[in-house]
Amino acid sequence: MITRILYYTLVLPISLFPEKLLYLISDIIYIILYKIFKYRKQVVLTNLKNAFPKKSKKELLKIMDGFYHHLCDVIIETIKGFTISEGYLRRHFVIKNAELSSGFTEMGQNVIFVGGHYNNWELCGQAFGLYSKHKCIAIYKPLSNKFLNNTIYASRSKHGTDLVSMKQAKKSFEESNEAQAIAFVSDQNPSNPKNAYWVNFLNQETAVLFGAEKYAKEYNCAVIYVSISKEKRGHYEAKYSLITDQPNNQPYGKITEDFTKKLEKDIINQPQYWLWSHKRWKHKR
Repeated sequence: MITRILYYTLVLPISLFPEKLLYLISDIIYIILYKIFKYRKQVVLTNLKNAFPKKSKKELLKIMDGFYHHLCDVIIETIKGFTISEGYLRRHFVIKNAELSSGFTEMGQNVIFVGGHYNNWELCGQAFGLYSKHKCIAIYKPLSNKFLNNTIYASRSKHGTDLVSMKQAKKSFEESNEAQAIAFVSDQNPSNPKNAYWVNFLNQETAVLFGAEKYAKEYNCAVIYVSISKEKRGHYEAKYSLITDQPNNQPYGKITEDFTKKLEKDIINQPQYWLWSHKRWKHKR
């Protein structure tokens, strides 16, 4: 009940605000989150120190400050996503070479898009269906709060991307008669490290989710990495790059390693845009 009241009295009205007001709110959230409550500040700083051991404290603090500014923008842009129109989404999130996946649609080959929590992954998920000729699917974890789950589902799927839980993903592949594209955000911390694939990522041994590679091999999916760049505040561009179109010819772990290397390159280039506040390295080999 409280969630429903907050949504209709706070979240929904804010999502209708003009851009200038939205980003003013983002700046206020930044002060509250970072300066006052110091939300996960120690987690962020520890992650940055371990990832960039050669950077000075001044450099790390600058990255951290940029991260919190960007995180607050993502929060506001996610709220905007509840009422975002197709035209607004196309102006604010552009996929530069969407045609890369079109050839696989014509051949009837499934595609896996793989990316990380980098720049605005939420807007990317919404724009996914606008730019693809495949039937588009995004993996998500259903929420226990039924109202919130239904609201988020409606928001994320309104522009052509269907959401399926991990448990239903296999069924979706097996029962569909058309080529599908499925999106994996693969830099989460695996719940069971025994089933993870281990790589060296940002100077640390890192447990990586193996689902994207597993599905690619099982269903002969081309694998495409999604690189997102922030052109200016509120405006993003994504570029696709092919990891492989012959997954079963790749050695075990190669697809996963190639993905993490591409994500790592993006993070090193502009580290403030990755989600440093999650406890990414709590598992050890």
